[in-house]
Amino acid sequence: MKNHHNHINQHANHSDAQHSEGGQSGHGHDNHHAHMVKDFKKRFYVSLVVTIPILILSPMIQHFLNVDWRFTGDLYILFALSTFVFFYGGLPFLKGAKDELKDRTPAMMTLISLAITVAYVYSTASVFGLAEDNFFWELATLVDIMLLGHWIEMRSIMGASKALEELAKLMPSEAHLLNEDGSTTEVEVSELQHGQRVLVKPGEKVPVDGRIVEGKSSVDESMLTGESLPVEKSVDEEAIGGSINGEGSLVLSVTKTGEDTYLSQVITLVKEAQESKSRAQDLANRAAKWLFYGALAAGLVTFIVWLSLGYPVSFSMERMVTVLIIACPHALGLAAPLVVAVSTSIAAKNGLLIRNRPAFEEARKIEAVVFDKTGTLTKGEFGVTDILPSDGYQEEDVISFAAAVESQSQHPLAQGIARKAEQSDIKVPKVHDFQSITGKGLQGTVNDKHVLVVSPGYMKEAALSYPEDSFSEWSAEGKTVVFLLINDQLSGMIALADIVRETAVEAVSELKKLNVKSIMLTGDHTQVAQYVGKQLGLGEIFAEVLPHEKSEKIVHIQEKEGLRTAMTGDGVNDAPALAKADLGIAVGAGTDVAIETADVVLVKSNPLDVVTIIKLSAATYRKMKQNLWWAAGYNIAAIPLAAGILYPFGIVMSPAVGAILMSLSTVIVAINARLLKI
Repeated sequence: MKNHHNHINQHANHSDAQHSEGGQSGHGHDNHHAHMVKDFKKRFYVSLVVTIPILILSPMIQHFLNVDWRFTGDLYILFALSTFVFFYGGLPFLKGAKDELKDRTPAMMTLISLAITVAYVYSTASVFGLAEDNFFWELATLVDIMLLGHWIEMRSIMGASKALEELAKLMPSEAHLLNEDGSTTEVEVSELQHGQRVLVKPGEKVPVDGRIVEGKSSVDESMLTGESLPVEKSVDEEAIGGSINGEGSLVLSVTKTGEDTYLSQVITLVKEAQESKSRAQDLANRAAKWLFYGALAAGLVTFIVWLSLGYPVSFSMERMVTVLIIACPHALGLAAPLVVAVSTSIAAKNGLLIRNRPAFEEARKIEAVVFDKTGTLTKGEFGVTDILPSDGYQEEDVISFAAAVESQSQHPLAQGIARKAEQSDIKVPKVHDFQSITGKGLQGTVNDKHVLVVSPGYMKEAALSYPEDSFSEWSAEGKTVVFLLINDQLSGMIALADIVRETAVEAVSELKKLNVKSIMLTGDHTQVAQYVGKQLGLGEIFAEVLPHEKSEKIVHIQEKEGLRTAMTGDGVNDAPALAKADLGIAVGAGTDVAIETADVVLVKSNPLDVVTIIKLSAATYRKMKQNLWWAAGYNIAAIPLAAGILYPFGIVMSPAVGAILMSLSTVIVAINARLLKI
């Protein structure tokens, strides 16, 4: 519950100040949660120790044990010890109640404070002969149990978000700065500046986000992206700060520092997710507020009814105190926050960064997912799809000769052919006399043969014939076709296209099982979109859509088709559409993506993670509902028992038993939240 946690935080700040005053410096703002746990633990144990003599001195306990340990002045000692427990052990609750009443939002802290204050005042009156029996022992045990409950609660919250807090520890504190003469200097990571070069030795953590300028290695990014296998990295590729370098040495040019680094973005996003309001949490807050008023009314009615039936004030007061204790919405206040913490942690481990909590919680209702094509459903890089060798040549020969020439070029098509040779373990011979034919292709000498890799335009100009049926078929699918000429004779044709992600096919299939419609929205040509859509089995495709028209298409799907829509895109051209959608999903955290407009960010750029979002949202909602029903239902059922409805049958619930049951409900809610799985 939001207010409740604010009070706990304020209490932690107070404790932190006390520690600092006592000379124990070094307790920073980031350690407040640890202080909370430590403080509640200390108060619990100190109060528990003082409770032992309170139990021994209590006349009610002595009567129950059938002993008589009374002596002159024993009640004054009992009063002094109980006063200590009330003010020392009960301080967090009294401070919390003060803040709640100041904010005019009475809730759990006010209820606890009311219960222990009534018990303390009534028992104090009995010591000075102004009332009947005292129940200091019940006051003390109640404070102990409430402190124990809070200690368990804070430990549960810390445990649930521990995976997120560990992120901050991933970044190493020092780096090997490369000097101009090739020597290295050990420097603090915080001192690194954009453009400086750092050396990352085998097995070390990458100290900062950077572009690889020398070296090749496999890098373990599992802690950051959830990618289980190490990723091969070479020159011109990005390395993420906090990832672990493999067997090779790397030299990085620093691209991002401080708050701009990927890891800092992750931590910021996690904080935003934890701080963003949850609808279920708001519901819990409102329920707790009304439960306070209901409990107060039930407590007063209980007191009046038992008093009017002729029972003594002490008995009537005890019933009232028990009602107030049992009604504490502890579990209710914990129901939503714990599930939020656990689901955020699960999401982060799976490479999903939740920025907008309410939008994420509504993701379970999504009926259509709109995918941008390039970079989302496809890899955003050209790959070889078809090879047609001419007589006398094999597919391997075509790729070998083409790759020999293309390996000298940085053009996306050239890189696609070179990648095909590498993936297929095809030996690529050396090229001599390499030349670029502007706008037409490339040429060179390979194995003493004149080799050209050219465009359809060159073929037409040179009036060279080629299999037009295959060319037309590939072109109709939106593929780019290049021709291999060896000694001016056609040796083969190669078709290239933006490669469809394997996970995209699986994602569309899984969404169908969830009765969620998959739609493609792209600015690419219709033929290209149709080709990709056919591979994925998409029924609805919007092609040749300009960036500013994308948001209009989202509105069309929402209003005309009446579907609750999620938009998945790279977040730059797609930003307006991401903002318009019921759920905006940005692909590729840590890039120049406009994550400000997205509700969820997919770290791994994996379309299958869209399915995970919907499933996690549904699982989170189920857990919240279970917890809210358990917590509220428990209070509603327990209040009549606390009021003494079964007293005629000899069943009566003491305030201490009420506190035990209430704390038990808190633990059950905490355990239930921790059992959340996708």
